[in-house]
Amino acid sequence: MESINYNGRMQANLVRVFGERDAGRRIAAIRELYAEDAVLYEPDAVATGHIAINGAVTALLSSLPPSFAFTAIGPAVGHHGVGRLRWQSGPPNGPVAVTGTDVAHFEGGKIQTLHVFIDPAVA
Repeated sequence: MESINYNGRMQANLVRVFGERDAGRRIAAIRELYAEDAVLYEPDAVATGHIAINGAVTALLSSLPPSFAFTAIGPAVGHHGVGRLRWQSGPPNGPVAVTGTDVAHFEGGKIQTLHVFIDPAVA
């Protein structure tokens, strides 16, 4: 069984992919972290391959205020090729606007699938 640094890989994905507004730096990170035929599953969309994943993240980030940032809620955990990372997003030092969980399936040390779960808003 391959040894995967779940925390390192999933934290890098949060910061270098979902936290990177420069598309050039982001696609370089995607190529490093994701398998070539990786699939990103979001609640309302599916993106397959590096270019499509980059486009999906571009669309997401363009829908958020420029000051919004994604931060991890604790370390990622994983075993048997599947990792989980809880995260939150909002303005720096401001109120949390959204929380969620990423669940990644790894093959060959790279993300093969990433399922993004958004927590329901609490009233």
